[in-house]
Amino acid sequence: MPPAYVKPYVKRHKNDATDAEAICEAVTRPNMRFVATKTPEQQSCLTLHRTRHLFIRQQTSVINAIRAHLAEFGIVAPVGRHGVAQLLGITADTNDKRLPEVARACVTALGAQLRMLKAQILEFDRMINAWHRSNEASRRLDDIPGVGPALATALIASIADPKAFRSGRDFSAWIGLVPKQNSSGGKDRLGNISKRGDRYLRSLFWRDVKLGGRTARNAEPVDPAIRTTHQGQSIVECALLTGT
Repeated sequence: MPPAYVKPYVKRHKNDATDAEAICEAVTRPNMRFVATKTPEQQSCLTLHRTRHLFIRQQTSVINAIRAHLAEFGIVAPVGRHGVAQLLGITADTNDKRLPEVARACVTALGAQLRMLKAQILEFDRMINAWHRSNEASRRLDDIPGVGPALATALIASIADPKAFRSGRDFSAWIGLVPKQNSSGGKDRLGNISKRGDRYLRSLFWRDVKLGGRTARNAEPVDPAIRTTHQGQSIVECALLTGT
């Protein structure tokens, strides 16, 4: 059971006895939802995705550190990977006297760390592609327009039992793509998307929609005036994800 569903049954102070009592009370609820157990293969693929995502965040941190350290000496470069390459080229040039030797050694170490992270991320990408080719369900998901190996393998690894969802709308709610509700007195008040569930899966879906790979089949044409605004574009993207 998700811990958030057990928390309302905990009485007063938290200890092992009250936690056990809350679990026994929650498990007897007729509408309680349970988390299905993943297979070792699914868990290993999920570990691969989590590790790759961690390395990507570390890569971003190292790039930001390189830019910040060199900016203190008045050395800046354009945004993008080509700009980072320019900064590392300046660091490697010993004839450039704008950078003291101590700072040069530190930035050089950061550059070596960045190259190692990039190589490891590429290796993780190859492992994801290999896992994707070896899994039939993942290959079937790849036939959907806009779904690639990364999203297909992440879905297979994250969802232990697809039959737990009655429809695609239920799945959209599970990953937090439905409006947040604050309704009362028979009046519906809908806000932004709830952003509940797996943030990593939700980011993969958003990435596919923003890249234009996902299209709404048999959908009515969208007014171009709506797409011109940032809010209108977000509404269209969310509608494509939820199938509305």
